[in-house]
Amino acid sequence: MIDPTPVMRFTYPLPCGAILRDNGVQFVVVSRSATSMKLLLYKNVNDVEPSEIIQFNREENRWGNVWSLFVGGLKAKQLYHIQADGPFEPEKGFRFDGRARLIDPYAKALAGMFQESPDGIIRPPKCVVIDDDDFDWRGDKHLRHDFSKSIIYELHVKGFTASPTSSTKYSGTYLGLIERIPYLQELGITAVELMPIHEFPILGTDGKAPRTKNYWGYDSMAFFSPHRGYTYGKEPGSQVREFKEMVRSFHQAGIEVILDVVFNHTCEGNEYGPTLSFKGLDNPIYYMLEHGQYYKNYSGCGNTVNGNHPIVREMIFNCLRYWVHNYHIDGFRFDLASILSRDQSGNLQANPPLIEQISEDPLLADTKIIAEAWDAAGAYQVGSFGAFGIGSQRWAEWNGKYRDDIRRFWRGDQSMTGALATRLSGSSDLYSHSGRDPQNSINFITAHDGFTMNDLVSYNYKHNDENNEGNRDGENNNCSCNYGFEGPALNRDIEETRNRQVKNMLATLLLSQGVPMISAGDEVRRTQRGNNNAYCQDNKISWFDWEQVKKHSGVLRFTKSLIRFRRQEATIRQPHFLTGQPRYPGALPDISWYGAMGGGVPWNQGLERSLTCLLSAVPPTVEYEGSLHHILIMFHGGWEPKEFYFPAVCQNFTWRLFADTAEASPNDIYPDLQGPKPNLYAPLKFVPHSLRVYLAEAK
Repeated sequence: MIDPTPVMRFTYPLPCGAILRDNGVQFVVVSRSATSMKLLLYKNVNDVEPSEIIQFNREENRWGNVWSLFVGGLKAKQLYHIQADGPFEPEKGFRFDGRARLIDPYAKALAGMFQESPDGIIRPPKCVVIDDDDFDWRGDKHLRHDFSKSIIYELHVKGFTASPTSSTKYSGTYLGLIERIPYLQELGITAVELMPIHEFPILGTDGKAPRTKNYWGYDSMAFFSPHRGYTYGKEPGSQVREFKEMVRSFHQAGIEVILDVVFNHTCEGNEYGPTLSFKGLDNPIYYMLEHGQYYKNYSGCGNTVNGNHPIVREMIFNCLRYWVHNYHIDGFRFDLASILSRDQSGNLQANPPLIEQISEDPLLADTKIIAEAWDAAGAYQVGSFGAFGIGSQRWAEWNGKYRDDIRRFWRGDQSMTGALATRLSGSSDLYSHSGRDPQNSINFITAHDGFTMNDLVSYNYKHNDENNEGNRDGENNNCSCNYGFEGPALNRDIEETRNRQVKNMLATLLLSQGVPMISAGDEVRRTQRGNNNAYCQDNKISWFDWEQVKKHSGVLRFTKSLIRFRRQEATIRQPHFLTGQPRYPGALPDISWYGAMGGGVPWNQGLERSLTCLLSAVPPTVEYEGSLHHILIMFHGGWEPKEFYFPAVCQNFTWRLFADTAEASPNDIYPDLQGPKPNLYAPLKFVPHSLRVYLAEAK
């Protein structure tokens, strides 16, 4: 009998790179301007010289601009380099060097380190032939969580378990993350967003330890390969198996995996940088050039990938498909994504081919795509990135305006109540005009780049002295406040204020319409000692300190409870924008705003720093799950005590306290939703910088 529901297995075979055949390997490289091509084969990772050099025959092994060579007898784990020769005419953009050993742009794994050579030509890590089918996924498939129900947790693969306090067997690796999945499950997040795992230099590109180390990984050199530095095994290609084990384990735990991808620049740098891959294969195709010889620098990192050139666009597109279908990745966050909107001359396009192709591709249709909608050259597209055509709803964005407005409100800045209301309700000012919804807004207050949540309430100024850049690097405008003392404080009042502010911002984030993103460690007040640009700090400055889990167990409990509440209550994660109108006759408006006195909001009074929000319960429908409670949130961002009053409409319901950031744990939140009942007619006394949430069962 035929099984009516067979399991569909789908992999995406790459058109280029090292393609494993039954009796050998096909090596396929694209270069329009090369005059000759060689394949260098190695027996061992540490070999300085190749064991065999095979010349591509120009007549037999080139079809158009595709160089293709089959070598019989080779198997998976074979090590290789590509070597291309051609004109060296920098003024025309050509930088061929027949001596350079090149990384295959489609290499699926790298092995070893950079090596020095007598002729001064850099020898990069070796490429590894990989068998994509050599892994048992055990029926794993993409989770396809609804975006509106997602809670994203941004973390660094190594930093999450590298600290000795992590007590993990496989510290700092993909396997180490598997050991910490129970913590993430208990926290309640639905997706991890991994900082870059595409291959990047472990040491400098000269094979030596650089003055400042690249810890974050925003310096790609092989887009199809998982970073070998996060691997426990030593055998070439181990990173492929271990990465897949990690993804499979996350999926078994119900957690999606989103990758932070850096297609805007590479580690080859500018005209003074090394020739490692793209420069030596077809420099003017892969990079945006100025007058042929110089590199346009929209990334702030020395060069800019020419993402909308057809060859490069195809490579990026193949890369995304490969990670989705061969590694089961659930989504991507595109670093400095505005660069991908630029044409080959660097001009911003209204309808960029690459952005549209990603939006419309049927094989990526279940994939979450998130843009960091700006670049280092001034393009700021928050609210409009990818907002064209049918696919406009596909692109979500890191909402930088949400981050800034929420920071400023809780710091106590003037005239921020209107901005708080707009951000809390999903940023319709940014997304509704293009037909998008609240889930297109990735709400965040902190990320890898900038202060941690703890440091946001502990420092007025950045302290990046250990980066060896004279504290010149990093953002100066942080919208932060130390509340009386710069850095760690012994003063009890200061510490209570800081703890309260951390809870205020976490509560705001998790009660806002849109998709919340938490930076790893904020739930336990992780600190970087005031460093707001820890890109080079591969040490305890950046690592997750697991002792904080116990030290700040109260904040952790508070965060867990809010996440659980968010996942239960559809009212705070609605798929469409609120209107301020009743959903049916006689119902409460879907959202209402009140001043502290319970009446109208004095929106135009700049000194007002208080606001009350009433969200009415969503009734269940055929398409929507509905919710159980009306939610009343009272925000007080001011520097002085304040009295609040319940709006008159609230007197028709029975309310219970759910959260009060001014209280110490465990009285700051009631996970069972059975907090004390308030006196609806008496004033509520708020301390400075505090928040309360009340719930009423829907009738």
